[in-house]
Amino acid sequence: MTENPVDLDTLTGERRDIVETLRAHRGFLLQTVEGLDQEQATRRTTKSVLNLAGLIKHVADTEAGWLRFAQEGTEALSMDWPEIDWDDPVIQQRMADGDMRHDEFNLIGDETLESVLAHYAAVAAATDAFVATADLDASYPLPEAPWFEPGASRSVRRVFLHVVAETAQHAGHADMVREHLDGAKTMG
Repeated sequence: MTENPVDLDTLTGERRDIVETLRAHRGFLLQTVEGLDQEQATRRTTKSVLNLAGLIKHVADTEAGWLRFAQEGTEALSMDWPEIDWDDPVIQQRMADGDMRHDEFNLIGDETLESVLAHYAAVAAATDAFVATADLDASYPLPEAPWFEPGASRSVRRVFLHVVAETAQHAGHADMVREHLDGAKTMG
């Protein structure tokens, strides 16, 4: 990951905690692709659709989406899907199988491991810069989605706590994928 322009020594309190914790979990995630080429980083090593490059892509895109929400409010977290009956057993099975979000966890088109890593570095730098100065108490309503409680809202603080949790969770997934790939472990 490229050098981040936010110096941790200029941050205090919860801003420092958020940025420092995000950086730690980003580091665990990024460590899972160290020394790998494109083919290795995109190889599935478990039954799931997960691969290392795809996990990094997903985490970067998720962080970027939540950053837009924290900066711009509800409209930035677009949920423009066709009408989907989330209770339909076929839809539920497709979600369980990973079919509904396959491209989100795989490199497509001209995406490469290198381009995903560059994108993640840019997103991380933008997030850290925003957290350094943001009103962490600002709050926005969440858009309607089956995984959000109706009428719920999120503060900027809670958004970035969620990004920490999301990053940590997927760093753990990536660690397992890497261990299945070549036995390497990043977290123990």
